[in-house]
Amino acid sequence: MSGKAFAHLFFWLLLAWSGAGIAFSDVLPSFHQVEAAHRPSEAWLVDRNGAPLDILNIDPRIRRLPWVPLRELSPAMRHALIVSEDKRFYQHSGVDWRAFIGAAWENLVYDTHRGASTLTMQLVGMLDPALYRHAGGRTYTQKWDQIKAARSMEKTWSKAQILDAYLNTVTFRGNLSGINAAAQGLFGQEPSKLNKAESSILAALLRGPNVKAAIVAERACGVARQLSIPRPSCATVTALAYKSLDIPPHIDFGEQLAPSVARMFLHTPGERMQVSLDAGLQRFAIQTLQGKLMSLRSNKVDAGAVVILNNQTGEVLAYANSGSCPSDTQPVDYAALPQPAAETLQPFLYGLAIENRQLTAASFLNNSSLALQTPADEDAWQNDSDELDNRVTLRTALASSLHTPAARTLDLVTPAVFYIRLRVLGLFPANNPIPPRDAYTPGDAAVSLIDLANAYRVLANGGILKPLSFRVGGLAGTRQIMPAPVAAIVTSILADSGARAMKPGLDSALTTSGFAAVKTGISQDKRSNWSVGFSEKYTVAVWVGNVSGGTMLNVSDVNGAARVWQTLINKLNAVQPSHIPVLPGGVVVQTVRFEPPLESPRRELFLPGTEHSVVTLAGNTGAPQIIGPVSLTLNTDIPSAWQKIRFYSRPMHWQWNWLVDGEPAPLEWLQPDGSLLYTPQSGTHQIRLVDGQDQILDTLSFTVQAHSAP
Repeated sequence: MSGKAFAHLFFWLLLAWSGAGIAFSDVLPSFHQVEAAHRPSEAWLVDRNGAPLDILNIDPRIRRLPWVPLRELSPAMRHALIVSEDKRFYQHSGVDWRAFIGAAWENLVYDTHRGASTLTMQLVGMLDPALYRHAGGRTYTQKWDQIKAARSMEKTWSKAQILDAYLNTVTFRGNLSGINAAAQGLFGQEPSKLNKAESSILAALLRGPNVKAAIVAERACGVARQLSIPRPSCATVTALAYKSLDIPPHIDFGEQLAPSVARMFLHTPGERMQVSLDAGLQRFAIQTLQGKLMSLRSNKVDAGAVVILNNQTGEVLAYANSGSCPSDTQPVDYAALPQPAAETLQPFLYGLAIENRQLTAASFLNNSSLALQTPADEDAWQNDSDELDNRVTLRTALASSLHTPAARTLDLVTPAVFYIRLRVLGLFPANNPIPPRDAYTPGDAAVSLIDLANAYRVLANGGILKPLSFRVGGLAGTRQIMPAPVAAIVTSILADSGARAMKPGLDSALTTSGFAAVKTGISQDKRSNWSVGFSEKYTVAVWVGNVSGGTMLNVSDVNGAARVWQTLINKLNAVQPSHIPVLPGGVVVQTVRFEPPLESPRRELFLPGTEHSVVTLAGNTGAPQIIGPVSLTLNTDIPSAWQKIRFYSRPMHWQWNWLVDGEPAPLEWLQPDGSLLYTPQSGTHQIRLVDGQDQILDTLSFTVQAHSAP
């Protein structure tokens, strides 16, 4: 033996002798302190009932999952750890002197690097920063302190506690810290279900967490041979080692229901945050939205969002996003992304005109663009006079989303007054300056789905604005934005299925199992489609669109967002039946008829002092005339029964009859108000109006062209 080797051996023997009866004087943390200090790298989002919603990695430098008690660990893993790292764990008191002296001899005589650290010594080395092992190994002083600390720990900790803390603290591979992360990251397995082959690989990793799979496999085979019968074969262990270690670790957290909400609220590793979402409703909203997006893929619809609010509390019950995004970016929160509002702001515009007593729900509005003296930008409202008579009531204009009457009403209310109302509703920041008239087109104004949902909730709550919140129970605070009678009148219009009949198929797309009021809209650039409305208990808002730079193809108020909204509101109504709201004080119910009878007599709602029993239209003279389109486009992807078109006569008389292509119109096409509700068919057709003596009063020819999505 060389003099140097003898000197090293003498030092190790002296170290062993001096440490044999000495307890480490520094204060060690207790097992319960270590367990309490354990912080997962993830954070958890749970719903209002404590059900899991989402898991978010907060610290990307490490993957550490919740502490797993030793009693929940598979026996195979405990056995593999002992035979691999510390065979005499249950016999020694922190230091295995037999292994210690043997390792010292081999290291000095044969110049090897065999270690002799027990599990207890390794654990104190992980818990005390002063004892951390560096690239060059521990110094003699560190090794001495490690021995003393291990012996001291064994006096206050149980063997089970040492194993427990070790397995939840040690790094296995890469950034996988603790047995929970290692089992799930490498094998997709709960620690309680680890088998002998998996346990052998995990135990072998402790000697070299980041060595090549071949080295780990060789060591794992050696561990497996020491396990109880039946043992896994070396071939089985090797194959599993290559399969699990040659790819980056991945922890599958399963269903992730609310990633956007998780990013809003989860910021601290290990935290558990409860929000107002309902996991079951959130899941249903996602499935419904994704199903519709799938069916609209050929229509170039690639994204969508859903928001569901509790009307009373303002709690957000569902907040769903779906859409493609680059793999290297976070998913987009479409519910919070401003999009062109299209016709969805009309209820607040007409509500303001009613509130100011400038119009009533029965007022006639001009739907003709010819006399519209406004800037060219007003074309954004589009003109529907080729489909409808150029005189409609406010009720019909709002329910049917007509553009020109809304543009005229905006001039009447003034853009500045309307913009201020929208700011008060929370649709625009309070410090936003009022835009100049020629630069402001409400249909192009960008609003977010979440803000629009809360604005419609104002109508549901009788004109009262309440804050929305992800907090269970909601937030306090109310503000009366519009008079309750005005909110009731606007709500009655949005719930009026008869007034929607002007838009083919719209009524069937919005039919619900109970009371509901709703508005739809499509932006001028054909990239956004909305459906926003409310029942007695809930407000539901849906947006679908194209975010990849193109325009949607053949997406209408019938086949887009409205179908998602309809499914969701019917689901909610099935659980909580929705009833027609009771009219507040300050609403006058008056039967009204129209001269000329462009619309049938009806019971209408008025503010006190604005009611009329007869609403007349100036200039009602001339020969009888058929009012209706001269050309129609039939979408073959939508049932024709959903695309009916109404023809009127001016004036209207009960005794007059309709002929379609020379034959009396079918009885089901004849409406109580004397109009004709025509089901389109491809080709050129002729409609005639005849009196009681079959005298022709007027004739209208028109063409129906069929069109389908490409």
